[in-house]
Amino acid sequence: MTEILRTALPKGRLGSEIADILKKAGFLNDSFKDSKDTRKLVFEDSESGMRYFWVKPFDVPVYVERGTADIGFIGKDILLERNPDVYELLALNIGKCKICSAALNGFVDDGMKPLRAATEFPNIARDYYSGIGREIDIIPIRGSAEIAPVLGLSDVIVDIVQTGTTLRENNLSVISVIAEVSARLIANKSAYKFKHNEIDELIRRLKEVDTNS
Repeated sequence: MTEILRTALPKGRLGSEIADILKKAGFLNDSFKDSKDTRKLVFEDSESGMRYFWVKPFDVPVYVERGTADIGFIGKDILLERNPDVYELLALNIGKCKICSAALNGFVDDGMKPLRAATEFPNIARDYYSGIGREIDIIPIRGSAEIAPVLGLSDVIVDIVQTGTTLRENNLSVISVIAEVSARLIANKSAYKFKHNEIDELIRRLKEVDTNS
């Protein structure tokens, strides 16, 4: 590579999985430590021409859209929620899950009043329910959405579902699947114009890596 690619990685499990793929593709050396192993937030791999920094997942699109990062890796759920002005270049076979609406078993929506929806994805929830002509009352929460219907705070939740175990353990079930989710590579539009050779090479090598595990 001839140009340094500034890359935003999401902290947490998804970031660790992405780091593993980057290592397999030859873009991270063995001295790299992910966010759970170090307090260091910026790491440069001069040999491969990459500079990485760890940020909170919801902030990845902000850094990329504003041009602080040339590229970033993030879940499709956050792209749908934030709708950033970036290029979405590649879908990876990691971080797979679904955005669903769910409610207590036996719940019946009588349609007589706005549906109370607890979620940390208000835009996704609003877009989905407006698309089916249902008025909702958004209740913003952060984490452990499953408890909201149990305690009577909401009628439904809109949340990430992976195995469904937490829903079942709290007597909830999926009403509808809103979107399929996986990790995505995104790019700043200006950066892609001037660094497209480097970014395209990254994409080519990522595609060669088995990401089905």
